[in-house]
Amino acid sequence: MSERRPAPTVGQVVLGRRLQELREAAGLKREEAARVLRVAPATVRRMETAEVALKVPYVQVLLEAYGVAEHEAAVFVGLVEEANRPGWWQRYHDVLPDWFSLFVSLEGAAKMMRSYEPHFVPGLLQTEEYARAVLEAGTIGLRSPAEVERHVALRLERQRLLERPDAPHLWVIMDETVLTRPVGPRAQVMRDQLDKLLEYAERDGVTLQIAECAAGPHPATCAPFSLFRFAEPELPDMVVSEYLTGALYLDSRQEVATHLEVLDHLTTHAASAQRTKKILAEYRERF
Repeated sequence: MSERRPAPTVGQVVLGRRLQELREAAGLKREEAARVLRVAPATVRRMETAEVALKVPYVQVLLEAYGVAEHEAAVFVGLVEEANRPGWWQRYHDVLPDWFSLFVSLEGAAKMMRSYEPHFVPGLLQTEEYARAVLEAGTIGLRSPAEVERHVALRLERQRLLERPDAPHLWVIMDETVLTRPVGPRAQVMRDQLDKLLEYAERDGVTLQIAECAAGPHPATCAPFSLFRFAEPELPDMVVSEYLTGALYLDSRQEVATHLEVLDHLTTHAASAQRTKKILAEYRERF
């Protein structure tokens, strides 16, 4: 049986979907593909849904059974080997929850990320001290100072994504309450954080908007969520909706369309990017 993996990479998700499409195009059911591999049908399902790693020998047998041309199969196998390589974030497996591993993988593969944040500055835009204060305040149960520092290090390494030449476009809408809630024991923590937001607001690849309290309620008043869009045509838009102990990964057209509609509505409801700079500067003076 294929080995279990803590969380799939985006490459495994894409290739799993592609395997399913090739099987269906060949007119084979999962049970028939399973007989070719001499495994249970559940194994084929887990391969197609990226619940397990894709074993190269299994993939080669399936591609032949699906009638894939030899040169195309060779390319596919090369992609499988690349997708199975551990991501950089797996160095933090000691503190990184399984559900969040896929989130980090999505960040690295996305060409655009749109998110709504009602509580805190998003992790990709946090200063080190702000991140540390948020993580310390959010500790439930027992978490050692060393574990907090590991989480901080992970968060800072994630931010390198925005320095890549091919960095994704990051479009964040934050509730104004994010700015009114002091984080950290010193006002300097918030001042530094607001300075960082102002710096990012000037970047071409970052769009920041504030949903002002005075503008009243809006349809996104709920838990934070992010929408990922990818360059790969095989991978559809995906929404990640966070909750207390994990996250939901949604890729059905209806659910993604609903979240996209909410984001579009919120874009017109929130302060413009230009006005947001003014709001950030005003809060910077208050601290």
